[in-house]
Amino acid sequence: MTIWTTRPEDTRSTEDVAAVREINLAAFPTALEADLVDALRTDPQAWIDGLSMIATGPDGTPVGHALLTRCHVDDAPALALAPCAVRPAAQRTGAGSAAVRAALDAARTMGENLVLVLGHAEYYPRFGFTPASRFGIRSPFDVPDEYMMALALDDTRAVPTGTIRYPAAFGV
Repeated sequence: MTIWTTRPEDTRSTEDVAAVREINLAAFPTALEADLVDALRTDPQAWIDGLSMIATGPDGTPVGHALLTRCHVDDAPALALAPCAVRPAAQRTGAGSAAVRAALDAARTMGENLVLVLGHAEYYPRFGFTPASRFGIRSPFDVPDEYMMALALDDTRAVPTGTIRYPAAFGV
């Protein structure tokens, strides 16, 4: 079993920026997700330093990535988890889970409370995500209920209700 190390992306490092792009290009059939990360990185209202996590193998090679950026539920701040990507050779080895857990832990440490994800209903519940509708949160577009999920990082805090507003880079 591989032990994955995680760390925040250093956006001042051309190597980190290139590695994140390459991970996303390798993981997805088109450049849409890689381009989304690049666009979010340039949006000061969406990008939060320390919430773009890289998973590296024992030799330090970046193989996984998870990104949290600012979104809103109506006017209340929340985070969007997207994209999450792992190089094909490292998929199903825990690299993606390590990156997601590191991003969620960093968000919790920063005092964030709500994370939203549109994703696989079989994958994200392992991190505690449940259908967003259970919180009274709606997607701005039609999507089956089980795929739009939410996670409260601090169950002692109130979770806003309303419609998700994504950063402009998402195109919705």
